[in-house]
Amino acid sequence: MKKEDPRRVYDSIRAEAFSRLAPEQHLTTNLYLDELPRKKGEYLGPEFQKIVTEQACLLVFADDNPTANFGHDCRYLLYHPENGSLLKEIPARFPPYGNKPPETFKAFHEPVKAIPPSNLFHIPPILRCPIIFPDGTRYAILYSGMSNKRHLNDLEFCYRTLIDRYAFDPSHIYVCNYDCSLDTQDGLQTIWPGDNTPYRIQVNQSGNRAGFQAVLSDLRGKLQSQDVLFIHTNNHGDNFGSGSFLCEYPNWGTYTAAQFCADLATLPPFRALLVMMEQCNSGGFNAPVLAASTASATSIASAAIATQSSYASPDLNWDTFAYEWIAAQAGHDAYGGALAFNPDTNMDGVIEATEAFNYAKAVDTQPDSPNFSESSAAGGDIGLSQQYWIWWTWCWLFRPEIEKYSPPFPEAQRPEFATAVNGIAAQLQKTIVATLDRAAAEGRKELAPKIHSAFEAAFAAEKARKAS
Repeated sequence: MKKEDPRRVYDSIRAEAFSRLAPEQHLTTNLYLDELPRKKGEYLGPEFQKIVTEQACLLVFADDNPTANFGHDCRYLLYHPENGSLLKEIPARFPPYGNKPPETFKAFHEPVKAIPPSNLFHIPPILRCPIIFPDGTRYAILYSGMSNKRHLNDLEFCYRTLIDRYAFDPSHIYVCNYDCSLDTQDGLQTIWPGDNTPYRIQVNQSGNRAGFQAVLSDLRGKLQSQDVLFIHTNNHGDNFGSGSFLCEYPNWGTYTAAQFCADLATLPPFRALLVMMEQCNSGGFNAPVLAASTASATSIASAAIATQSSYASPDLNWDTFAYEWIAAQAGHDAYGGALAFNPDTNMDGVIEATEAFNYAKAVDTQPDSPNFSESSAAGGDIGLSQQYWIWWTWCWLFRPEIEKYSPPFPEAQRPEFATAVNGIAAQLQKTIVATLDRAAAEGRKELAPKIHSAFEAAFAAEKARKAS
């Protein structure tokens, strides 16, 4: 019997797979055909899904929700490799490949795809003053396991915000990404779409439990009682019957909430832990993180509840909740544009954990289900900066000069400008603080008697009653 021409078999499979889409799915489902036949007994996707081929077949991957992070509902359509007839449709939660799509894995219907933004108009955001840090050291861990380009973009936005806006020491920022490089499932990344400049993020470890544990091991010898730790997790996750987990490199490994929190609990006591998680089903980490934290104050914001997916932006360049949370901290979006509103609702100059969460939740246009947990009111007050008590006086002195010398946006995001401003702040910090401390001491000396007299007068009647 003569075999069918492979091209005709592929055409037949593509047509059959497309015909299975409901009309409303034509613009929402991406279809991919793997032209390399699968053998009997092969695993499809992560082994924990327990999906194994029963015979040789060709596979169509139907991604019914391409803007959602995995795990989310998708389908494997298995076809006879010689005549193209449908053998089986299998519901799944993850792609049917390992670290990257093979070269034989080709899209044939892709209504949802990454499109770079163009012709954007932005109003310049408000410039924030540099902050004075009187005590404690700040550390950050940025984690993404089975990264796509959008997850690395989020990490880069966060990395730049920590350094350019909050003057983090780059050596205090630990990055665990994919295979310990700028590689992703979408290929090696070189140019960040925010301002079309090369990535600046420095990757230290692979995006897996071993990489995260290596970071914690280093931190155990450094964290002090007054220090602050910020943790951001990104990429994919799920709640596959045994609780929420983070995906890890390679091949969709599972880093469960229980494992993550057991590792977190090995840290010594410190002042504050600020956590923001983007992956699907990340809400399943909230309660365990609070329970495991060794910090005096802890807060955690998650993009999705324990049973729901998190979502990418429509252009697939970002994860929406993480993007907006980071933008709230930065004071502008990744392209240098103004925010929808000022997240600093109490106008104290600090973007606190609750304020960043509330902003991201308010402007998130995707069907995420953000949730927030805190160990106490102090947990919700955690910021990325530890401010000096005379912050506003400091800002009055700095803002006119910053506005005078700041280049126009988006050029103002250039690292050399932020580096120069932070360098001036560090150079003058001791002098200005000492001067303002002397003025404050004089003010206290003058005000103390007046405050004492005011209390005396207010409570004179009660004092007289007790005396009688």
